[in-house]
Amino acid sequence: MLHRRSRLSRRAFAATALSALVAGGGAVAASAAMAGGDSERRSLREMRGVWVASVANRDWPSKPGLTVAEQRAELIAILDRAVHSRLNAVMFQVRPTADALWPSPYEPWSQVLTGTQGQDPGWDPLGTAVKEAHARGLELHAWFNPYRIANHTDVTKLVASHPARRHPDWVVTYGGKLYYNPGLPKVRAFVQNAMLDAVRKYPVDAVHFDDYFYPYPVTGQTFDDDAAYARHGKAFPDRDAWRRNNIDKLVSEMAARIKQTRPGTRFGISPFAVWRNAATDSRGSDTRAGVQTYDDLHADTRKWVRENWIDYIAPQVYWNIGFAAADYAKLLPWWSEVARGTGTQVYVGEALYKAGDPAQSAAWQDVAELSRHLTLAKDHPQVRGHIFFAAKDVATDRIGAMARVVADHYQRPAKPPR
Repeated sequence: MLHRRSRLSRRAFAATALSALVAGGGAVAASAAMAGGDSERRSLREMRGVWVASVANRDWPSKPGLTVAEQRAELIAILDRAVHSRLNAVMFQVRPTADALWPSPYEPWSQVLTGTQGQDPGWDPLGTAVKEAHARGLELHAWFNPYRIANHTDVTKLVASHPARRHPDWVVTYGGKLYYNPGLPKVRAFVQNAMLDAVRKYPVDAVHFDDYFYPYPVTGQTFDDDAAYARHGKAFPDRDAWRRNNIDKLVSEMAARIKQTRPGTRFGISPFAVWRNAATDSRGSDTRAGVQTYDDLHADTRKWVRENWIDYIAPQVYWNIGFAAADYAKLLPWWSEVARGTGTQVYVGEALYKAGDPAQSAAWQDVAELSRHLTLAKDHPQVRGHIFFAAKDVATDRIGAMARVVADHYQRPAKPPR
């Protein structure tokens, strides 16, 4: 992905002009040290993950065209940093734009490696990542983006052998990008096959999707799936219901096929954190988000949890405690309650990249903001850990927010939950 920074600008809330409220300050180390009983036992099995974004060379590799030795050294440094920070899992983006970071018979080598799509980089990044992560006691979750083809609209820029060039009828241009059409059964089968190739070849611990299903809305533009809807949508009351069913099928089918392909491999999804606002649906969260996954991305994230289609959900709760439009302290218990009584675990996506960013609100200039998030989570047993965005920010740790999390909450190593 161009990932979160550019995407967050598209996720504008109607209320983003409102000032964020800063939660009460103070160190949390003392309260964390006092935590015992169930919370202490839970901490021995908790997710401590980090996203490693390859799209646009966000986290790795730092730029295209590095030598194999340089790319490998950067990858090893990320894994070593994760161990140093007492993390236990990496969510490694291996299919950022309908391409691959492993030798795939379905899609071309990613251009983030060499600068040229389809060019063999001379090594196997995913295979190396799995081996080296496991050697360090880290889980490796293979992170895939199902439908995005390119962050531009020129199909001729794709390598000639690209499936999008061989099947132009699969492609929709929208918002300055190219996407596969989720409404075509052939597309759904193809993207599953492309992703499952990696699961078949490598002992990945999990398959991980991010939040891109149908694309985020772009004002004044229409996602042109008229022909697909006319052909495949007759049984549905409206286009939105048909679109949601398309994504439901992707998720439920992928869940079944992962288990068939490599039993024991888990399936997790990291959606935008607002399913629906309570003003839209009484079952929704006490938020005023400008984007709702159910309505705008046609992703019924709550259903996937309640139906036990996925092993974990990692909502991107990328806001501070007290933020008026989407308060971390309100979304955390909402997701915990959604998961109650299901087999789906909640790992909260944390916006480490915001900590100390001068463009962010005062709350994100407080070194303890993220640590307070983890303290809140201890009161919610369905929340089994956190994932931090992203690897580059773990390394730079602009104001020491990650170091504070480690000091307050990660004093001892922990294994990921199962």
